[in-house]
Amino acid sequence: MATTLFTNVRVLDGSGTQPWLGSVLVEGNRIRQVGRSPTSVGPAGATVIDGAGATLMPGMCEAHTHFSWNDAATLAGIQTMPLEEHVLWCAKVARRYLEAGFTSCVGAACAKPRLDVVIRNAINSGQIPGPRYLAASQEITVPGGLGDETLPHLPFPEFSFGVNVNGAEDMRKVVRMFLKYGVDSIKLNLSGDNFTPDSPAETTWMTDAEVAAAMEEVKLRGKRCSVHARSAASVKQALRHGCEVIYHASFTDEEALDMLEAARDRVFVAPGIGILYAMLNEAEPYGITRAKATQMGYQVEWDAAIESLKAMHRRGVRILFGGDYGFAFTPHGQNARDLEFFVRHLGFTPMEAIRCATQYGGQIMMRGHELGVIKDGFLADLLLVDGDPLANIAILRDPKRILAVMKDGTFYKQPEMAAEPFRRAA
Repeated sequence: MATTLFTNVRVLDGSGTQPWLGSVLVEGNRIRQVGRSPTSVGPAGATVIDGAGATLMPGMCEAHTHFSWNDAATLAGIQTMPLEEHVLWCAKVARRYLEAGFTSCVGAACAKPRLDVVIRNAINSGQIPGPRYLAASQEITVPGGLGDETLPHLPFPEFSFGVNVNGAEDMRKVVRMFLKYGVDSIKLNLSGDNFTPDSPAETTWMTDAEVAAAMEEVKLRGKRCSVHARSAASVKQALRHGCEVIYHASFTDEEALDMLEAARDRVFVAPGIGILYAMLNEAEPYGITRAKATQMGYQVEWDAAIESLKAMHRRGVRILFGGDYGFAFTPHGQNARDLEFFVRHLGFTPMEAIRCATQYGGQIMMRGHELGVIKDGFLADLLLVDGDPLANIAILRDPKRILAVMKDGTFYKQPEMAAEPFRRAA
């Protein structure tokens, strides 16, 4: 059994507790002992890592992950990537996430029916390196809704980004298909999106009967449902039907906020505000100027999302970071920027933002009893970070500051095993 002792580390345990200078002993894939002294004597044969005051924190969880989004500027550009290349792309991206400090990821939809399942299984079997992963279905939508990329002159329904359903029984058939494939969650597009002008963000497209049919099948198999829900009506629809993971929730009203607060112990909100910021400020190289983005509705949505999320935060709703990285204007690798947005725009303290990525991450992974906190007996998913994220949370998206990544007791980014302690970056 491999044993690693981290000494002289600043332990940021992920629970909201103030950090301390201590040590952490890992045996196998579990944290054996968390110490309050910077020096500790490990068992014979232990690998000793002297952190020289670097921060040891839990691995982060990206709560709204799309491995199969291939940094294209359009939905069609993602969906039309050939299957063989798409599998290789996903495997490469999974490794990048792990090496960047994301030891857990929640799949929020994939571009082809089994991509997420295949990547999750390959990670679990050790064929490829990657985070702990919960696999999602493709996005399920309705004709004219977000993700419907079918063309009237091409009679091939499979050439659509999302899977179209028409009515409750059609929904039941599609959900059963994805559950058969082995997904951990079903993804429903309840609302529109400003990315698709014919179905903007404040619209709501699915019927209650369709959502109810999906939820009945999901609950029958003990799985989970996540929803794309930007409009207030779609947020309330998701809550009425017992959906556990709500993506975006940009627009709310008092009724929606009251419902979210009442369900805060079972519901997670992952807003993905990075893409709203990017569309307004960084999409011009792809033909979307700020003026065009404003015309599309992104300024209105940004303003509404900021106020909605601030209100949720005050009410104790669990808000998690990450989301919709993998477009040209939100390329993979910048995900941790959302933590900066939480602090800068939503009124989170750096400690609260980090808790969203760690303790809440363990909870959305359905393993809050053993994941997301540095604690005796918990799984050894750990990051060694050069610097203090509480003083400068931006260092969590600087690869040079991620000194080491451990998942399940195994290093996937090796620390420098020099005789002298780590040298702190300037």
